[in-house]
Amino acid sequence: MRKSLRPLAVAALAIGAAALTSSSAVAAAPTGDYAQFKYCPYQNTAVNSCLRSVVTSGTFKLGTATVPITNPITLQGGFTYTDASGLTQWFDASNGGVTLSDSPQDVPGGLAGLINPGGLVGLLEQALENAIRTENGVTSTAELAGNVQFNYINLLFESGPAITLPLKIKLDNPFLGNNCYIGSNSHPVTLQLTVGTTNPPAGTAPIQGSPGVQTTDSLGTIAYAQGIKLVDNAFSVPGATNCGNTFLDRPLVTAALNLTKGLPSAAGNNYAIQQGDSAIADTPPIRASVQ
Repeated sequence: MRKSLRPLAVAALAIGAAALTSSSAVAAAPTGDYAQFKYCPYQNTAVNSCLRSVVTSGTFKLGTATVPITNPITLQGGFTYTDASGLTQWFDASNGGVTLSDSPQDVPGGLAGLINPGGLVGLLEQALENAIRTENGVTSTAELAGNVQFNYINLLFESGPAITLPLKIKLDNPFLGNNCYIGSNSHPVTLQLTVGTTNPPAGTAPIQGSPGVQTTDSLGTIAYAQGIKLVDNAFSVPGATNCGNTFLDRPLVTAALNLTKGLPSAAGNNYAIQQGDSAIADTPPIRASVQ
């Protein structure tokens, strides 16, 4: 019996050791001030630097719909310089993190502000009025609809787009269904955010961003921008699509929403203002901090 149990005991010990090793590998992550970059793909030797930016306030205006940013939005990933212009190759977040956080923002006025009941008829108008009474709240969530672009030189010299974000905006409320979006992968809302001065179409006044207060950590290996302000008011906005719960009501609900909020909206009628804090670090010290 002892002889037959011994292989099982050895196997159990081996499995236990493997589990411990696996656990340690999974738990390994940057430490200290570098812990904030744990979702950067720092293990990839093609990645030279990591970026983490957290928007804590601001405003997003699409057509006549204006949404304040009250729930922090995090953008994170890695990048590598491609040429002297400051253009970089962007690498999305990894290690279980997301590149752009899922951060719903409350839409002022809810359904009642998004859709005029007078734009609908019959049972659908009644359904909207019932929804306004029972569950009026609507949230909007920005989702990536393409590849992020980052230009470090534009950020440093406060001129031109520092971050380009192709977005689609999901509107959530039971009355709007599960797939109500402003913008899409094929027709995104493309923000070209700058810390400098925007260049909108004629007739629209430019707005000014800010690089914030720039500092480094005690070792000079992490660059911080506190109170950074990224802006854009030169982008157009496509109309909403697929708003409603059935194939019969979607065209009517979508049309009513677009009519109420002035969508599609030409460049110069929309703006994005994002304020928060950013941090950039090179990957070698991040890798060296991993435990």
